[in-house]
Amino acid sequence: MTSLFTLFVTSFLAATVLPLSSEVGFLILLRSDLSPIFIFIAATFGNTLGATANWLIGFLTAKNNPIKKISWFKKKAGDIGRAQKWFRRFGKWCLLISWLPLIGDALTFVAGLMRVPLLQFIVLAGAGKASRYLFLMYLFN
Repeated sequence: MTSLFTLFVTSFLAATVLPLSSEVGFLILLRSDLSPIFIFIAATFGNTLGATANWLIGFLTAKNNPIKKISWFKKKAGDIGRAQKWFRRFGKWCLLISWLPLIGDALTFVAGLMRVPLLQFIVLAGAGKASRYLFLMYLFN
């Protein structure tokens, strides 16, 4: 049970701006005696909740507009700009690829900036993140 909680927390943190990966822990646990379904649920929920934290930060940032004051935004300005272009071109559907490295965190943040409704965000980002873990299960299990 502790390992599932650890996977949940790691998956949550990996979906934020922290440079972490949840895939290694996910794949290690797939080789354990734990149920693959529980492993999938822990990773997907954790990663989706972490992305939702990014959405909330973007949502609140749009309200208060402190982007230029926070050093993280200065460092991530290129990623955020790229994500905004994706949003203008593909709309909220680009959240289906929010699991991608580099651009994924920025996409979830920009979704909040652009006021994507929370339920739509959770469904689309969650579906994308779930599909990644299902693909990993298919490849390595």
